[in-house]
Amino acid sequence: MVFKNLLAFSISALLYTGDALADDLVTPPIPGVAAGGVLVDLIKDGFNGTEGPIGYTDGSLLFTETNANKIVRIAPDDSVSTFLEKSNGANGLALTPAGEIVAVQTQKTQVGVVYPADKKHALAENYQGTAFQRPNDLVRASNGGIYFTDSGTRPSKENPNPPPSHPGVYYISPTGDLKQLAIDIERPNGIQLSKDEKTLYVANTPGEHVLAYDIAADGSIQNRRNFAKLAGWQKGEDGKWSGGADGLALDDEGRLYVASNAGVEIFSAKGDALGVIEIPKKPQNLAFAGASKNVLYVVGRGSAYKILLLSRGISSRAK
Repeated sequence: MVFKNLLAFSISALLYTGDALADDLVTPPIPGVAAGGVLVDLIKDGFNGTEGPIGYTDGSLLFTETNANKIVRIAPDDSVSTFLEKSNGANGLALTPAGEIVAVQTQKTQVGVVYPADKKHALAENYQGTAFQRPNDLVRASNGGIYFTDSGTRPSKENPNPPPSHPGVYYISPTGDLKQLAIDIERPNGIQLSKDEKTLYVANTPGEHVLAYDIAADGSIQNRRNFAKLAGWQKGEDGKWSGGADGLALDDEGRLYVASNAGVEIFSAKGDALGVIEIPKKPQNLAFAGASKNVLYVVGRGSAYKILLLSRGISSRAK
């Protein structure tokens, strides 16, 4: 059976790359993850912001076109449509068993349900009276608790002197209590739970490593450590070093997928580097979707891609 599956994927890879141009990017062979030569397939570009992908219940992918203030759907046949208008600048997404979509929101900064319309409500609007700066990503635990990051406000041409930044990691308990878990991460970005939900992974964008924490019974975190060393660690045009870690995803074997400066980096459940899949544009986030959850969707810099993999996402999770 294993041989037949591998053979099927090898044939699929050959068919998939038959029409590929010489400059198209394809996967390297990564045991258990990717057959060699599978096309990194562009679905569409020109989006105004690309973030927060999750696998939806019908096999499609949802992601946030943050700057356009909407959520976009990519169907299994690659057709693209608007799923939700006026998302309050939704960024990272999560899905509840009842079908509600929870989002970190960047216009009126908060975390809460954005879909369906009759269920919309805020779960957290500020921390001890101080507004969130830039809610970035979130992950929902099976008990209903929600972990999310606030990457803080950074200077820009439009706002060269922003108010003091308060980057951090937060937790909304199943009963609705909000806790601040960490304030010592320079720029917390993507966030993810291990398959057994005993470990919390956090992407620190300027850092060389993805961080990991042990999760206590009350949802708090402890024992910060460097989990995975990024191949994307490099000096930027501004002279500063950064791994560029952004979105995180997990497969059914507990492997961690990281959007970084290098592309999509894959690590074992122990943090060992397994390989890198290059993406035409620097990726921002990623998620498994499809009926069998063996398609990895990658979004970033206004583009959306898909990659047929050997590995599969966790069937009980949206991401």
